[in-house]
Amino acid sequence: MIPTNSPYLVPFDGSFRITDYPTAPTTAGDDRKWKKRLKKSVAKLAKLQRLLYADDRFSLLLVFQAMDAAGKDSTIRAVMSGVNPAGFQTYSFKQPSSEELDHDFLWRSACRLPERGRIGIFNRSYYEEVLVVRTHPEYLSVQKLPTTDNLDALWEQRYQSIREHELHLHRSGTIVLKFWLNVSRCEQLNRFIARIDEPSKNWKFSSGDVKESRLWDKYMAGYQAALNATSRAHAPWYAIPADNKTFMRMTVADTVVKTLAALPLRFPVLDENERNELQGLRAELVAEQATLRDQKTAPKARHDDQTKVTSKPSKPQKSKKKRKSGN
Repeated sequence: MIPTNSPYLVPFDGSFRITDYPTAPTTAGDDRKWKKRLKKSVAKLAKLQRLLYADDRFSLLLVFQAMDAAGKDSTIRAVMSGVNPAGFQTYSFKQPSSEELDHDFLWRSACRLPERGRIGIFNRSYYEEVLVVRTHPEYLSVQKLPTTDNLDALWEQRYQSIREHELHLHRSGTIVLKFWLNVSRCEQLNRFIARIDEPSKNWKFSSGDVKESRLWDKYMAGYQAALNATSRAHAPWYAIPADNKTFMRMTVADTVVKTLAALPLRFPVLDENERNELQGLRAELVAEQATLRDQKTAPKARHDDQTKVTSKPSKPQKSKKKRKSGN
């Protein structure tokens, strides 16, 4: 797969620098214009999803990573709003369970990969193991690893495992697109305050979000290292400006549509024997349809005939004679 030509594509040579990538829109326009473009892309994606399902040779995996309040949930909801729910699945990866900790770090996501013909969405992913865990190496204490003496080597090993995993997926027909929603810390704090000020959004906010936000520089170092180590032609990263949600959603949708449109997707074509079989079945169905129509009208005619034979004319009522009074 050749990645779409995008200014937000993370290069494959390790030269990515977060400070070089914008958090605000870089093209002229406004929310109204971007919403119209998003609507068109959503309609195109719906058609491409049906074609992807019918073709049944490829699957699509969309990976979303971002800091809190960047807009992962709303972007997934907006981009997939026109797609048949039966054609895609979304998984949100939270803190690992005890069962998941008894396996390697790729196991829990590998169990949830999309089947051929389907779209899979990871809201956070195995990249948490080189982002959150890198920022909080104390989390390694519950992972039962053979050794954690050299953390730099551990992160490099995990990057290598991820690259090999994604290359295997690519070779097997799974197209991997990864989106880092690049929100600025200033905008993140604005959204935190909005979640506090609006009672209907209070449930989205926790004190832990603030603690993690204060580790911003550590997280940015982790993102820069991870994206440089794992953005490849077979599994590219896109650093999407996320300070404007409408622009972000439109850009993600456009990227997905262009990628699917570049695949050699086609509706299955039947051979001559299969076409002949279909025509034979069609003739049978037409005959059954005609029989059902005849049966639908015949009972009414028999009922009308029976009514004519069995019905009798009503007898005229006899007039009552007046009783003579006695002498």
